[in-house]
Amino acid sequence: MIASAAFRERPKLAWRDGRAGPASRLVAEEKAVALSYGGSTYAVMMATPSDLEDFGIGFSITEGIVEQAGEIASIELIAGDLGVEVRMWLEGDRTASLAARRRATVGPVGCGLCGIESLEQAARTAPQVASETIFHACDLLDAMRALAPLQHLNQATRAVHAAAFWRASAGIGVVREDVGRHNALDKLAGAMMREGGSLSDGAVLLTSRVSVEMVQKTAMIGVPLLIAVSAPTTLAIEIADAAGITLVGIARDDGYEVFTHPGRIVFPGKARPKTSDEFELFPAG
Repeated sequence: MIASAAFRERPKLAWRDGRAGPASRLVAEEKAVALSYGGSTYAVMMATPSDLEDFGIGFSITEGIVEQAGEIASIELIAGDLGVEVRMWLEGDRTASLAARRRATVGPVGCGLCGIESLEQAARTAPQVASETIFHACDLLDAMRALAPLQHLNQATRAVHAAAFWRASAGIGVVREDVGRHNALDKLAGAMMREGGSLSDGAVLLTSRVSVEMVQKTAMIGVPLLIAVSAPTTLAIEIADAAGITLVGIARDDGYEVFTHPGRIVFPGKARPKTSDEFELFPAG
């Protein structure tokens, strides 16, 4: 079910097949969403105002503010004329850690060495993801094909990204959508971490390109495989390789491209590579 706040009907003038006329369209909602801790705003994001509790929890985990959903003592959504505030209160130890983190990042940035702390945070080392799970190449292709029919908000608006979690044993379990690709992944992370349990036997599916933040967020929730319809950046590849994540991109109906740790994937009729240096087993073309 799509939350009513996720889209609205808007009038438009349509010109199709040489004819112009009035019509309407379902348009994805975009609002300012403030994420606050202990009454103090930490970040403001432009987001689709649905699944915001998942968003708050997922953002908190993927940004390293907490490690588990249970470390958020309470969460409240406050809607206003300018947007929505996701108010969170943390357990005692986490509140102190966040206060220290804020003090450490206060200061001038943007000139020479003044911004070195912010640069280090932007390229922070992702945690190691350990998993013995083996994935079959055709199963991953089927998983990406199965995602589109589950993107209900995008089917209505054609304007949002999706992030989903898939297991070979269960298929796609949770899908979250948002105008922002980072937000969609944070919402997915929050939903999965609220359920509890290990995510080391599944994959994150994305309908967007793969930047470094998407890899970092995937590593923070312990998922060993990330597959997307578009291409990764160079830094995303480097961070995925260092974190032990199998990074797959350019997922199309006829196949995909594996950029890191291909040893987790079994291809029909091919020996399974053990390292990223063995790509000659999978020649282009």
